[in-house]
Amino acid sequence: MRLSDTVRLIVLSAIWGASFLFMRIIAPVLGTLPTAFFRVVFGAIGLLLILALMRTKWDFKGKIGAAMALGVINSGIPFAMYSFAAKILPAGYSAIFNATTPLMGVIVGTLFFSEKLSLAKFVGVLLGLIGVVVLTKAGPVELTTEVMMGAGACLIATACYGVASFMTRRWISEKGGLDSKLLAFASQLGAAVFIMPLFIASTSSAIGQPLTNWGGTGLWLAMAGLGLVCTAFAYILYFRLIADIGPMKSLTVTFLIPPFGVLWGAIFLGEQITWGHIAGGTLIGLAVWAVLKPAVQTKKSVVA
Repeated sequence: MRLSDTVRLIVLSAIWGASFLFMRIIAPVLGTLPTAFFRVVFGAIGLLLILALMRTKWDFKGKIGAAMALGVINSGIPFAMYSFAAKILPAGYSAIFNATTPLMGVIVGTLFFSEKLSLAKFVGVLLGLIGVVVLTKAGPVELTTEVMMGAGACLIATACYGVASFMTRRWISEKGGLDSKLLAFASQLGAAVFIMPLFIASTSSAIGQPLTNWGGTGLWLAMAGLGLVCTAFAYILYFRLIADIGPMKSLTVTFLIPPFGVLWGAIFLGEQITWGHIAGGTLIGLAVWAVLKPAVQTKKSVVA
């Protein structure tokens, strides 16, 4: 890769790693659904501004309904799950669990989309599951029912990401495709519409009160970072990387997010880094490598 591509990949990893820091700051104060709702709203607003500045042609090719439905799977449910987990787990934990996304893609693809399960992918899934167990049991947080629920919420989120990758291919790519920026905007809009009634129901008594009652300036700066930077700007950066270096190399961001998530948690929240982080994270990293590495191509001889 060019140096500029490598720099953008590292910047994207740092940004997405920071999303777990921001959620850890926001969710214990605002709660699960408000955190998820404001994230997608800020994300949609940020993407709308980017689309306007880039003068993007508004042509959804009849796919806006599919794109919004995809947003429920790819943003609405996962963001709510991670917001729930952020009330319980350190930011570094959630960042490491996020790395299981490719593993969940393998499981979902094998079970529901007739994808072939190679030996490397099977080994990768097993390593990943062992890594999850090691992180949960050997990490600095005492293993409780709440911690297991937080870990489960993270795995539900990554499972949704796995489903979304296949549904994107079925609903969008195989039907002529769609401008990635429009897809990102519509997905955030769909997620906001999905979460809105749940958000209103859960916060009906607080709606109408001053925003100062919802947290201080620091919290809303974190929310702006989560929605505008970690969601809107990160989507644009990611899609640009896919266009420049391809989807496979872009997926290496999966390896880089956990170290940044753990690092930001340690620096800004004083979270402890232990051998549980290192052992569990390493196993999950090896698992992701086994799943993402290109298959070995064997040359077939041709007899004339």
